[in-house]
Formats: sequence, structure tokens, C-alpha cells
Amino acid sequence: MKQDHRPYFVKHLDLAFQKWYVHKYLRPQFEYLGKGFTFMKPWYVEVFGGPIILGDYVNVIATPDHRPRLTVWSEEKTDGLISIGSYCLVCPGVRISAARRIEIGDNCMMAQDCYITDSDWHSAYDRVAAFAQSAPVVIGNNVWVGDSAIVCKGVTIGDNSIIGAGSVVVKDVPANAVAAGNPAGVVKHLDPNREMITRAHWFSDPREREAEIDRLDRRNLKGNSMAGWLRSLLFPRKGD
Repeated sequence: MKQDHRPYFVKHLDLAFQKWYVHKYLRPQFEYLGKGFTFMKPWYVEVFGGPIILGDYVNVIATPDHRPRLTVWSEEKTDGLISIGSYCLVCPGVRISAARRIEIGDNCMMAQDCYITDSDWHSAYDRVAAFAQSAPVVIGNNVWVGDSAIVCKGVTIGDNSIIGAGSVVVKDVPANAVAAGNPAGVVKHLDPNREMITRAHWFSDPREREAEIDRLDRRNLKGNSMAGWLRSLLFPRKGD
């Protein structure tokens, strides 16, 4: 489908159902889930173990073929944590797997299919024993992890930094840096004196933001009818 043929009220019923689904089935799986969240297709979000913390105004996007997976699997019950700050974006296919601790700051963006883990899960010389090689991962505020990038155990990524698509991060990345490659290395530095517009700015006035999105929906879906929507589903044609 190139267009959304749903009538306005159908789309908003769908959004209400998705929010209900999160409260009913996903919220109980989190140690903490903040206010203002948005989950797109939440039934494709996979959560295992805990504690897992998501801050305020987090956006999680899922698709049937790229399911976000948040997994805590630790040797001791007292170990294991995934903490994701406020205003973060989790795109389809993101996998975050913790044996000890993964801490992600505010305003971070994790692009499709990136993988963040604090463990090798097996030793080079013992392929049976799990948790043998684990070290916490710390990702600062306003970090952008690119498409299909991998962040490995023991890594710290500084504030505002960018990890290039497909990179493999095996050592620390300083703040205000762009790192790329396998293994990832710093290829550019950002100007720390230049104003940084973060996702928190987008949500600075949540009510106005919600009203703006509602106005866009009303405009873009204007004229859509139940008959036209059903026709597009049952008998799609070119241009739909």
C-alpha cells in the first residue's frame, strides 16, 4: 500500500487498541515503562527476562519480519539489566541482549537491525559455558547507532556520537565522534559548541505535538471511507 486508505476514526481505533495492548501485555514485562510511549505493532515486540527499564516518550517500532528483542539472560538472579532512557527510538529488528548490564541514555536512536550486547555468550575455548566473557555496555545521551551496527561487550560510547551503519564497535568511542568500520574507529569529530537538537525537543510540548499529529491525520485521511478502505484491502489496484 502506497497510501493509508483508512478512515480517520478507524486509524484512531487502531492506535487506541495498540495502546491498550501495551498496557495489558507489555507493561507487566517491564520493570518500568514511562509515560508518553508509542509502540507500533506492539504484538511483534519480544521481551524476555528482566529487569528492563524504558523511560518516558520512548518510541518502539516493530514489523512482523523485524521484531525488536529485549533480552536479559544472566547467570545469577541479581545480575542482568537493560536500561533505556527517555525520548529514545527503537527501530524494527533492534536486538539488545544483556548478561550483566546495558545502560542507554536519553535521546538515543537505534536504527533497524542493530545489535547491542554485553557478552560473547561463549568462550573461545569453551563453547558450552555461557556468560564467560561479559562486561557492561554504557551508551551516553543522544547517541545514534546506525543500521545493522553491532556494539560489543565492555564498550562505552560518549554523548552525541554516531555509529555508522554496519559497524562493529569493540572499543570505546568518545563523545561527539563519528565511528565507522569493522572494527569501528573514529572517522570524524562533531563540533561540541554547535547546538544539538535532540528528540527531547520534539517532545518539549507533548500536547501540542499530539495535536499537530492529529491535524495531519485529519488532513491526510480526509475523504477516506469505509467502502474505499475495504476495497483497497480486498481488491487492491495500481496507485493504492
